[in-house]
Parts: sequence; C-alpha cells; structure tokens
Amino acid sequence: MVCRSRYVGENMPRSWCGIAMHRVWSPSSKGLEAVVHTFLGLIYVVFFVRPDVLHIHAIGPSLFTPFARFFGLKVVVTHHGPDYDRQKWGWAAKTILRLGEWAGVRFSNALIVISDVIKKSVFDKFSVAGFLIPNGVEVSPGQSVDPAFLDRFSVEYQRYFVLVSRMVPEKRHADLINAFKKAALPGYKLLIVGGSDHPDDYEREVLSLAAQTPGVVCTGVLSGKALADAYGHAAGFVLPSTHEGLPIALLEALSFGLPVLASDIPANLAVGLDQGSYFKVCDLDSLEQGLHRLSSSSLTAESKKARQNWVSERFDWDVVAERTDEVFIGVG
Repeated sequence: MVCRSRYVGENMPRSWCGIAMHRVWSPSSKGLEAVVHTFLGLIYVVFFVRPDVLHIHAIGPSLFTPFARFFGLKVVVTHHGPDYDRQKWGWAAKTILRLGEWAGVRFSNALIVISDVIKKSVFDKFSVAGFLIPNGVEVSPGQSVDPAFLDRFSVEYQRYFVLVSRMVPEKRHADLINAFKKAALPGYKLLIVGGSDHPDDYEREVLSLAAQTPGVVCTGVLSGKALADAYGHAAGFVLPSTHEGLPIALLEALSFGLPVLASDIPANLAVGLDQGSYFKVCDLDSLEQGLHRLSSSSLTAESKKARQNWVSERFDWDVVAERTDEVFIGVG
C-alpha cells in the first residue's frame, strides 16, 4: 500500500496485518496532493515494488492508468463516484477528473464500481460493465456507555444526532444545522464530527454557524474509541449531502444499530433503506420533519440488532474482500 507522507508519520509502523505500507511524499496543496502523490507513487511501484496487480482508487488517480499499463503493470481501478460533481472543484479540476474517469475505465484491466448508480453511469458513457462490489462494514459489538465521552462534548446518551463526514460543501452542514435549529427538539443536541484536510472558508463558515446555534457541538476529527462512542451513544445519524459514492459513514452508523436519515440522492437511495429514512435533498422543511421522525425512532436492543443484521447481510467486509480478490486473480 502506497501512503501519503503527511498522513503516515516517519515513526509509524511500516506494516499492519501483513500489509506493507510504503510512505511516499505528497504536497499539502488541496489541488495538487492527489495528482502529485499518485504520479510519485506510480514511479515508486514501477521501479521498486513491481506488484502483480496495481489497484488504483478513485477517478482522479486513475488519470495515470495508461502510464501504469505502458510500464507493464496490470491495473484494477475502483470507481468511487463522479468526483467532478463535488462543489469544491473548479472547471479545470472537473475536466481533469473527467479525463481520469475515461482513462481508468478505458485502460484498466478490470473496473470495480461500488454501486448500481455508478455501474449504470459508466455503462451509459463508456459501454463498459464494471464489477459491482460495494463498500463494506464490520458490525460493531455491544459497548458500554462511556461517561467521559459524554462529559467531553456535553451531550447525553441517546439524546443527540450525529453527522460524521469531511467538512466539504457537498455535505451540506449548514442545512443540517439550520434544520436542527428549526426543529427545536427539547433536550437534543447535534454532534458534527470531522474536519477538512485543508482548512478553508467553508470550514470556517460551518464552525461559525455552529457556534451561533445552541445545541450544536463540533468535535473535529475523531478516530478509534472516540469515533465509536460518537456513533454508539447517539440517537440517530444524519447525512444531508448532495454528492456521495456509497457512503461509508452511513453504513458505519447502521453497523452500530442506529436509525438514520439521509438525503434522497441516488447514491444514498442505492443503500436501500425504507422510505422514512430519507428526506428531500436541500429541503429544510423535509429535513426538519425527518429529524422529528428520527427522534421518535426505536433504540431498543432488538431494533438495533435488526439494523445491524440488515447491513451485515448486504455490506459484509468478508464478502467484499473475497469478491475483490476474485477480480485480482482474474487480472493477475
């Protein structure tokens, strides 16, 4: 696995569960980080690793698929969604991302897509049928209530809604904050977990709005036990985004047995939840009504287990790994 240097420190272990991690330098620029790191990573694997199969994730890095093939590598590309639809990119970046999609689809030895929506889009544009392998999730075991976590963020057990996401425009944080304020649910708070890789005006605007709205708590990035507690102690999970591939955070929330509320964009609808788990995207009234529904959702042990079983049957990591391995074997 080739990792970006700014996310893997010099003192970090170089292997995990048999997976070797190769640390390659990357710049901190939002516009250049992915493309420069992918280019340098490709040079590194061509001359120093020579893998049986090179697996490229996302359409941006897929821009270099033809070069990998030129150097004799067999390439599998995973298409995680049309990143050119993200609000943060200008026309130049969107053009490069579209070119990356074309290069990844046309020149890879095999293409993996993570949802039916992406599969149909790719086939309609390129007449290429990708292997449908969704994102996976591991069902969370039962956990005890951690008062330290609740005290740290001044929230009560099962009396707050949580959003876990990067702080980027397409996640529509302001919609959720404003709808939460409008809903005025007694005793409930809103926990916003996550941050931006590259702090910008959008993040500052969200933090400012949150600070002005009673009951909204921004935690920054959480991981490990703290993130598990954020999910496990919540009353429900909300995802108001306008763009997704197949939302891992939504699957993670279900893996904790949480009731969820998501915007009705195609990527979220593809998860296959019941109608009451969706609201009309960018519609504050619909989102407010959804928050009221979420506040009355069942949080019994039986209802949580039912949600966990549902997501496990459809998005099990072991099945995902086996199907991905089959694609690798077919290419290799």
